[in-house]
Amino acid sequence: MQAKILIVEDDTSINHMIKETLEQAGFSCKQAFSGTEALLYGQAEPFSAVVLDLMLPGLSGEEAMEKLKDLQDMPILVLSAKDSLDSKLQLLRGGADDYMTKPFALEELVARLNILINNRFPHTLKTVLRHHDLELDEANFQATIAGQDLGLTRAEFKILSLLLHNPQRVFSKQDIFDQAWDEYYIGGDKTINVHVSNIRKKIKTYTDREYIETVWGVGFRLAN
Repeated sequence: MQAKILIVEDDTSINHMIKETLEQAGFSCKQAFSGTEALLYGQAEPFSAVVLDLMLPGLSGEEAMEKLKDLQDMPILVLSAKDSLDSKLQLLRGGADDYMTKPFALEELVARLNILINNRFPHTLKTVLRHHDLELDEANFQATIAGQDLGLTRAEFKILSLLLHNPQRVFSKQDIFDQAWDEYYIGGDKTINVHVSNIRKKIKTYTDREYIETVWGVGFRLAN
């Protein structure tokens, strides 16, 4: 399963450089250029790890780290120009899982991320997600109800994966569109409704239990 990294860096050139390097190393990336933007992404979709710069406009890196940790259990690798021992210890005690001082070697960044993700894998990157009789095997791209294959399309699978990774959250159509298609949602488009309806029909073939709840005027979430 491809690991997704949230890059939080306000320097555009550095952000793009990290993204290019990580994608060449086999990661999927999402770019944020402020702490506030990072929190929006952290609320909307699951990530395998975060690369977080400390010097951010508005919400500081330290504040963003604390709030991201509240949203998801994922390792955070901090980037900072501060290189004193006290600064490093303070960040590690504050929730950072690793620390790199600027300037840094991109090869080392990739290596450190791989170590963080591999160490956290049993707890954060579930290959099989379960909810009642529904199972999503993310490694093999298979969704079943009580052992019966649902035959989901890629977009349908990604929608269910998003909901199962975040069982308490309500996702707007734009949130779901961004996650399933990796592009911007066009308001008024019925695409999400069609895919959710198709998922429900496929599930209904095997059970009467509702797995996707509509929150009117807001979006969708996983049904209890």
